[in-house]
Amino acid sequence: MTLIRPANPNDPEVRRIIVAHVAYGDAHYPVESNHHIHLQDYADSGVLLFGAWHEGSCVGIAGLKPLTERHGELKSMHVIESARGLGAATHLIESVIREAQKRGLERLSLETGSRDASAAARTLYEKFDFDYCAPFSDYREDPESVFMTKRIAP
Repeated sequence: MTLIRPANPNDPEVRRIIVAHVAYGDAHYPVESNHHIHLQDYADSGVLLFGAWHEGSCVGIAGLKPLTERHGELKSMHVIESARGLGAATHLIESVIREAQKRGLERLSLETGSRDASAAARTLYEKFDFDYCAPFSDYREDPESVFMTKRIAP
């Protein structure tokens, strides 16, 4: 069973996932196209981080970053390879959406990569009815990026 709960980036288990997330992005995308949050920057990021815990270990993370009063961003989504297929990503996205709705947000957007390395992520977001969209917030057009959004208001 996978348990989702708020996560502290200073927790060694959570830190391990953050480091893996940054390393994955760095391995597959040029530095100028990476939009992940580095470990030392979480405190000032405004991101509420969730962790997915399976058999006592953190296996994934996802964050909610408020952008405006009504718009939020799904940020830093990552599940370690050995835990993929356990449902952690689904539970993380559901938790972020619930929290965004609880905060009165009406729209949730995200940025992910355009390369094959991010194909599974894009497929997952499509299953949650995220639609492709133009860049939002401070993002700019980038051939390495894909932008998606979903209306979450009742």
